[in-house]
Amino acid sequence: MADNLFNEFEPVSSKQWKQQIQYELKGADYNETLVWESPEGIKVKPFYHGDEDIPKTENVRTTNGFSILQNIFVHDVKKSNERALDTLNRGAESIRFTIENESVSIEELMRNLPLGDTQYFFYLPFLSIDFVNRINDFASKNNANISLQIDPIGQLVRDGNWFENLDKDFDKLNTIASKTTIPFLNISSGIYQNAGANMVQQLAYTLAHVNEYFNRISNLNQPITIEIAVGTNYFFEIAKLRALRLLFNTLAKEYNHDLNCHIIATPTKRNKTLYDYNVNMLRTTTECMSAILGGADAIANLPYDALYHKDNEFGDRIARNQLLVLKHESYFDKVNNAADGAYYIESLTEQLAEKALLLFKDIEANGGLITQLIEGNIQKKISESATKEQELFDSGKEVLLGTNKYLNKNDKMKHDLELYPFVKQNPRKTLITPIIEKRLAEKLEQERLSQEA
Repeated sequence: MADNLFNEFEPVSSKQWKQQIQYELKGADYNETLVWESPEGIKVKPFYHGDEDIPKTENVRTTNGFSILQNIFVHDVKKSNERALDTLNRGAESIRFTIENESVSIEELMRNLPLGDTQYFFYLPFLSIDFVNRINDFASKNNANISLQIDPIGQLVRDGNWFENLDKDFDKLNTIASKTTIPFLNISSGIYQNAGANMVQQLAYTLAHVNEYFNRISNLNQPITIEIAVGTNYFFEIAKLRALRLLFNTLAKEYNHDLNCHIIATPTKRNKTLYDYNVNMLRTTTECMSAILGGADAIANLPYDALYHKDNEFGDRIARNQLLVLKHESYFDKVNNAADGAYYIESLTEQLAEKALLLFKDIEANGGLITQLIEGNIQKKISESATKEQELFDSGKEVLLGTNKYLNKNDKMKHDLELYPFVKQNPRKTLITPIIEKRLAEKLEQERLSQEA
């Protein structure tokens, strides 16, 4: 029936569309008027057509749905266990525990929690073979679906130092790889976006990050988790996640690693604001939508008040409910790979992947990610990209509503801050200059806070 319907219309070629558009422009230049260029150097056209925009790359294999991930910081084991049970009963589908020391009892933390189908992530900002073995033993004995998140390179990027040093950290990772059956490796790539890297840089640095582990871990037979931050450029962010999976699969084949990556997406902090903070809910909603359509396996939403409030039940509930609405009321879980066949998104995916692959090859030709971090080149490139974006925000060309446009001058925040929402200074000796996450609105917000009565 569809074929018969469309056969009633004559096909219109890309050339015919351009001719009609040029006629309607009444002499104005097509490229100057309608084509714009992204910070990544991608020229975005006013329309896309099957004549010239069908991708040359292979189809991107994405996921069969996404799970709603709840973050829980483990300070009190009993309370963390109770909170996990409560959030699972109220819509969360997987849990990520952040554990800061190895004295935590895994048995107590997991008491009465549903095992088997429910997935649990253990984010470990330390490196301990004994603790990993304890978690691995628990998972084996209880048939628990547990993935660890260990990332020494991410530690270096964020902190400026290894857990111990390069050799000892990778010796431990190789030991873990040979003795552990559960996934243990995590790529903390969200920091690149939150620090101001453009999308090509984010993809290339993430790929180089993965490649360091492929090169240095000899018995890597477990799936890899990649954490990524999602920004507000809706269609570009969909394409970014698709390009990431495409690039990972391409790289993994070179190492005969046939296990797909598990992508965890979280809304970026870079565009979030203190003032008119309810707008953060709108930003995170579109960012979660991009993550879903881009093929993220799990999404951990960012509470609207995460910048200035400690973890609280209301903020977590709202963040979780945003995902529940998208999943169960907007039916985002009913269609797999919804972006397939959209010429615009397919074209963006291909261009982002190609540009990121070129940058990745350049990084590898110059020693790889770790060498480039030690030499300061990665930090320099991110700083340059972040400065350009900051200048656009400061000039008003990049808009954050309620902050640099349509702001409410009566909005007061000084007495509502439970957390320090700006870059924290911690001078110390480090191996490399750490990559620092920074929000666009920080300077403006500090000025407004200083002027509050």
